[in-house]
Amino acid sequence: MHYNPFSIVVVPFPFADSSQIKKRPALVLSTNKFQIQTKHVTLLMITSALHSSWFGDYIIKDLETTGLSAQSIIRQKLFTIDMRFVIKMIGSLSSRDKTHVLLNFKKNISFND
Repeated sequence: MHYNPFSIVVVPFPFADSSQIKKRPALVLSTNKFQIQTKHVTLLMITSALHSSWFGDYIIKDLETTGLSAQSIIRQKLFTIDMRFVIKMIGSLSSRDKTHVLLNFKKNISFND
């Protein structure tokens, strides 16, 4: 299965201080072509940990289409995993949130150097 950019999927995240794994949502960034060619998917972290902050965090405004059960933020922690580890797709971002996430991402990633 392949996922459209801005889909929200559930993936296993390891704990930093143990061997346990917890299921967490993540935002798909990679194209279908990338996923087909590499069998990997590029993601941004999604967290409901509103008490912590990270430079570039974006609070999701429209939860209705996301499949998320709590107010969440998209954190600019970029990672790529094997597609076999994607547990399921739960939703997608609204057009408004897509626009803001793209602007925020472009603002914090340099393509000119």
